[in-house]
Amino acid sequence: MVCAMMTNTLIQIQTMPTHALVKTAPRIRIAVVEGQELFREGICLLLEREDGYDVVGRCSSWEEAVALVEQARPDVLLMGIGPEDGGRLDRLSQLLALSEEMKILLIARSPDTELHCQAMRLGVSGVLVQDSSPELLVKAVGRVHEGETWLDRSTTASLLRELSPRGKNARRDPEEQKIKSLTDREREVIQLLGKGYKNKQIAAALFISDITVHHHLTSIYAKLGVGDRFDLLIYAYRRGLAAIPR
Repeated sequence: MVCAMMTNTLIQIQTMPTHALVKTAPRIRIAVVEGQELFREGICLLLEREDGYDVVGRCSSWEEAVALVEQARPDVLLMGIGPEDGGRLDRLSQLLALSEEMKILLIARSPDTELHCQAMRLGVSGVLVQDSSPELLVKAVGRVHEGETWLDRSTTASLLRELSPRGKNARRDPEEQKIKSLTDREREVIQLLGKGYKNKQIAAALFISDITVHHHLTSIYAKLGVGDRFDLLIYAYRRGLAAIPR
């Protein structure tokens, strides 16, 4: 009797469809905010063709973006940005406050690096120039979803020059002394920050608490003389303390 039951169980397991045993990766939910209809629909069609990508909403204006995020709850929000949007950047903070997990990737219609700088300070995960290839857009969405910071290759150098709080007048020796004062653990935190990790992700990677990560960042800010997380990111890229995401 017992043997028969075991045999039936084994037969059931062996005959289970293969697809039932394979765990599929979660799909990336994407919403698109873009005023140019042709460009907006082109982006949506491109992303809908990709395996693992779902376009869950779209709208034409920043004013409609809040309702879109509340209704669609995307993982990644793609937003077109141009010079005319400079006065509405505070809306980015409002959007990010709606979802702690949502990432924002901006598609820039102009090379205005100061505008990009302001957006990055407000918490967006990356900036991609509008004339980038479709393949680069797909790649950027995936990287941002994974928690990385995306800076387009063609704009990285100019962005770093614009965003550096010290610029070309920074003297080498004092900066080297500051960097030497960092502990090995603080350098590890900076490297993970450079990959776009948030505090919880850094804590998990280093097997430490969120509070300890916060203490490390406070110490790093003081040692390097930077004002905030984004200043640290730019400083780290310029001084080779973190690798620029590609």
